[in-house]
Amino acid sequence: MRVDAVVIGAGHNGLTAAAYLAKAGRSVLILERSEHAGGAARSDQVFPAHDARLSAYSYLVSLLPDQIIDELGLDLQLVRRRISSYTPVGDGGILVDNGDAVRTARDLGPDAQAWDDFYGMTGELAQRLFPTVTEPLRSRDDVRSLVGDEAWRDIFERPLGEAIETRFTSDIVRGIVLTDGLIGTFGQPGDAERLINRCFLYHVIGRGTGDWDVPVGGMGAVTDGLLRTAQEYGAQLRTSTTVTSVSTNGREAVVTTADGLEVRAGQVFANCAPNVLDRLLGETPSRPEPEGAQLKINMLLSRLPALKDERTTPEQAFAGTLHINEGYDQIATAYAQAAAGQIPDVPPCEVYCHSLSDDSILGPDLVASGAHTLTLFGLHMPARLFREDPVGARERAAELTMASINSVLAEPIEDCLLAPDTIEVRSPLDVEASVAMPGGHIFHGDLQWPFAESADDVGRWGTETRHANVFLCGAGARRGGGVSGIPGRAAVAAALGEDELSR
Repeated sequence: MRVDAVVIGAGHNGLTAAAYLAKAGRSVLILERSEHAGGAARSDQVFPAHDARLSAYSYLVSLLPDQIIDELGLDLQLVRRRISSYTPVGDGGILVDNGDAVRTARDLGPDAQAWDDFYGMTGELAQRLFPTVTEPLRSRDDVRSLVGDEAWRDIFERPLGEAIETRFTSDIVRGIVLTDGLIGTFGQPGDAERLINRCFLYHVIGRGTGDWDVPVGGMGAVTDGLLRTAQEYGAQLRTSTTVTSVSTNGREAVVTTADGLEVRAGQVFANCAPNVLDRLLGETPSRPEPEGAQLKINMLLSRLPALKDERTTPEQAFAGTLHINEGYDQIATAYAQAAAGQIPDVPPCEVYCHSLSDDSILGPDLVASGAHTLTLFGLHMPARLFREDPVGARERAAELTMASINSVLAEPIEDCLLAPDTIEVRSPLDVEASVAMPGGHIFHGDLQWPFAESADDVGRWGTETRHANVFLCGAGARRGGGVSGIPGRAAVAAALGEDELSR
């Protein structure tokens, strides 16, 4: 069998690449190891007895450019959240409400002006930098000139912790800011490698605003739309097909699968981690082995739990990101314990209720009953904590995380579960097993700066490999990570030329 292009992996980036390739008139075969497309950006009926389709892994859209939506003609509705976040503090809390500046400033207290100044700066950074993510890579100096001295100093140059500690006085407010640098990243504020800075950067520049939007219909609406577009242009999908090797002479490639399929192709687009691609090519992995650092818990509730804060309704608290035990010092303590090989005593975590913004993911009976979904993302839970005893460690991490949630609520969250079994816990090792992300790392490895770090890479796309006809199109490419489609588009631009993308 021969095609113009093979795409390995039907996650959202692979589907983006396939859609662009097929739109450009190439014959495309997508090979997916699981039984269905979507990868980590899909919706599942996680609890089979209940009519609810949860965004099983990824759950919000921040980095998907309108340019990709428009070029591929995606029928996708994204809802902007009015509530950015709520953080319980004793019997009160801090509500960051984009529709009520007075309430937000009152809750932030002495840090209100610093908050406005800092996020005014990141908002301007987003407007300037985000349009470049669908262009060839710029040089470091070009990006520094583009974003300005203040943003360069605080986001790119010095550890994020220095900027936070200089600007903010409250431990709680410092923690709220810091968390955007920790999703999927195991690090600490003084990190000289600035891993947290890179994660924070991608969190605040998305879609030119930094807002995190809700995909109506769940995350599966994104990947279903991409798959539909790719197939309408002629791409073929083969599921339950595991790729075992890739060989190439730079002009023609051969992709072999576990069930004996051998496909010849002019080009290969790999929506897998860089180290996985290296192994498929028979090469020594070129990067450190990835290690994810998050606990994911999905829940289906009969109702939202009550809060200790009488000024804030559960609907307000859970509509945005609800920060739980994510004070600056609490995060530092959890990191130190995890780095020492211990599941944190008080796990910092955050939860969000998709169904408050979009109840289409629930069946009519669940909507009528007042049921809701909850998605929890736990920080500082590196894969190493689960390797010796995967089941026991997962149970312990879940127990401590639920206790952490309950410490800020007026009632146990277990009392609000729709049924005893409407809770699902996934460690990094479970993510690794389910969606083939090594170490359960949701970015396929450490995030990279969104510019060329060597002169040779200026003008390239950050998806090229040492083989002229093999391209990375997944989260491990430069400017990868999150639900974006950016590396999928960039890989096709690198392979075919940018002019082919808008035809």
